Amino acid sequence: MTPQVAVSPTDRGAATRPVKISSRYLNKRFTQQGKSKLTSSKNAATEVLRDFNLDIREGEFLALLGPSGCGKSTFLNILAGLESYDGGELLLDGSAVRGVSKSVGVVFQSYALFPWLTVQKNVEVGPKIRGISARERRATADRILKTVGLEDFADQLPHRLSGGMRQRVAIARSLAYDPDVLVLDEPFAALDAQTREFLQGELLRIWESGAQRKTIVFVTHSIDEAIFLSDRIAVMTKRPGTVKALIDVDLPRPRDDHSRATAEFGLIRAQVAQILKEEVDVGDH
Repeated sequence: MTPQVAVSPTDRGAATRPVKISSRYLNKRFTQQGKSKLTSSKNAATEVLRDFNLDIREGEFLALLGPSGCGKSTFLNILAGLESYDGGELLLDGSAVRGVSKSVGVVFQSYALFPWLTVQKNVEVGPKIRGISARERRATADRILKTVGLEDFADQLPHRLSGGMRQRVAIARSLAYDPDVLVLDEPFAALDAQTREFLQGELLRIWESGAQRKTIVFVTHSIDEAIFLSDRIAVMTKRPGTVKALIDVDLPRPRDDHSRATAEFGLIRAQVAQILKEEVDVGDH
């Protein structure tokens, strides 16, 4: 097992928060039917996660960073109940994660909106599943659409919105579901750089303004995005993925574009880049 490395420990108060998510020696394999390029076996197993150990604190914004194919999205899918695991344990509030949970909301890179429903009705999907009354669903959607700045587009269909606006609808829909944990799998990767930075700021504004901050697990390939958003960064090894280093992001909140230009930001970027360099070729960054 690759040991975890604690780098630049900061935020001593955060360390006293209760653990919300606990992964212990988590293992995951995918079995492929037919012969693999790497082996002549007909039922080749690809080990994606091996001894994946990670504690995520309540109300924490944690970014998951690592080489392509290291298992970042797989871990998110397991946490969301969309994938099973083969060994170890994954606990949410002390209970084993087994299947989809109402406590976890998911935002994918693809917007996954219902194209035949208006923005308002898309946001109301989660509360409707929970059995909330029509009046309460409407009130919840109105409040959250205002929070994400889309109240003027409530009656529009998704195809009439820009990519950035559609992703805000996807985030609003997850928030309306009122999960304890929000997992985001590269939600801004397909957007242009300007829109991506804008939505990073919007996500932080929404998260920081909440009466009770959600616990967020955010997968990204961008070092700068991970630093700008998170309290801590978990850097993974190449496949089979495990946590190689945990880096505390000691930047004051609330954050804005000026945060990206500070010396502290640059130092953290250099630390993360050095750790990743040990796992992937320089040309893969």
